[in-house]
Amino acid sequence: MLTTHEIRPLYDGNQRLDFYYSYPDKPQGRLPAVLIFSPWSGRNHFAEHKANLLAQTGYIGIAVDLYGDGKTGETKAECSALMRPFIEDRQFLKNRITTIINHLKQDPTIDDQKIVVMGYCFGGLCALDTVRNNLGVCAGISIHGLYSKPDYKLPSLYGAKLLTLHGQKDPMVPAQDVHAFQQELQNAEVDWQMIIYGLGYHAFTNPEVPNDPHFGTVFNASLDNRTTVYVNAFLKEILG
Repeated sequence: MLTTHEIRPLYDGNQRLDFYYSYPDKPQGRLPAVLIFSPWSGRNHFAEHKANLLAQTGYIGIAVDLYGDGKTGETKAECSALMRPFIEDRQFLKNRITTIINHLKQDPTIDDQKIVVMGYCFGGLCALDTVRNNLGVCAGISIHGLYSKPDYKLPSLYGAKLLTLHGQKDPMVPAQDVHAFQQELQNAEVDWQMIIYGLGYHAFTNPEVPNDPHFGTVFNASLDNRTTVYVNAFLKEILG
């Protein structure tokens, strides 16, 4: 399927967010949309490539510029500095995601009943916080994400369906975090599923990360392929 892509701005107060849109060349009516929250590096080639793949299946793929002005990090220090304000102030993160979702629900090209959030690494946490706060999406997907809960009060029940893909060897997510997260989802009575890859480290779907088992980032082509199959099946179930 032929696709088109472009950068579209969105404003959160005075902060411009540059979103990467990818969509079928000749869309028919309002289309389902999948928002992609990037790893801690920000909206880069990895997220844009995922958006293009989604557009080829008939959805609108949107790579989110969470940091603003298209800022990205190259080194660990740069990425950490960009992510830190959102990790240290989860209410700030919630507010920005809320602005984003509300804006997209007003987009005449998007079916506002069929918006899915998908995130990788730090972006996985963003997707989870979207689901946790019942921000109006129908489903969330976390891929090698982080599971820590925000420090503010959450709804007692979560309404969106959830798919989580996790690497058993991920040193950034200890076993107690996985257990606590599973218990959280059970308590919230959400329709959830978790796939755990026994050989998976962190960032197992991202070929652009440095191969660093000690730090935890190891790309695994086989697990990346499996993830694509699981994600596509889930989106087909949710979005049609």
